[in-house]
Amino acid sequence: MSSFTIQDLETVQSHYPDYQIELIEGDIVIMSPSGLESEEVGTEIVARLRNWVRPRKLGRVIGSSAGFILPNSDLRAPDVSFIKAEKLKRTTENYAEVVPDLIFEVKSKNDSLKKLREKIEEFLSLGTIVGVLVDPRQRMIEVYRLNQETITLHDGDIFTVPEILPGWEFPVAEIWAPEFD
Repeated sequence: MSSFTIQDLETVQSHYPDYQIELIEGDIVIMSPSGLESEEVGTEIVARLRNWVRPRKLGRVIGSSAGFILPNSDLRAPDVSFIKAEKLKRTTENYAEVVPDLIFEVKSKNDSLKKLREKIEEFLSLGTIVGVLVDPRQRMIEVYRLNQETITLHDGDIFTVPEILPGWEFPVAEIWAPEFD
């Protein structure tokens, strides 16, 4: 049974700077690059979220490369994260020791839905308010809140998180990768 630390992860990361690495229950896990579709969908979510948050100075919008040191000592990197301004008043060049308020996980070709749901549940148990699973192939979004029933959204539905960002919304159909015919 391994028991790596954040310092061990930082050492590995210094030798392999091009890899995204997470620390999960003492194990160092090297993440493969995302497929094009999932990254395009994640980028669309980041853009919409950032365009709402930044002018209003509501907090920080983070992409998939930034790691968070969680209270359980794991280092995880959601695909998209939002942190309220009052929780992180100044940025850091290090991993942030904060639990994001809102996270998105966008399913890539090789991702397991079970593992993505477990990651979201871990964040919720540690203080994330809303966790979102986005499945581009199924054109579906699952919205998770601690101890509440999962809400599933499809094309035709509107995504909102009024408890975190009142007024921010987007039509589900608008986040999928466009097709150019």
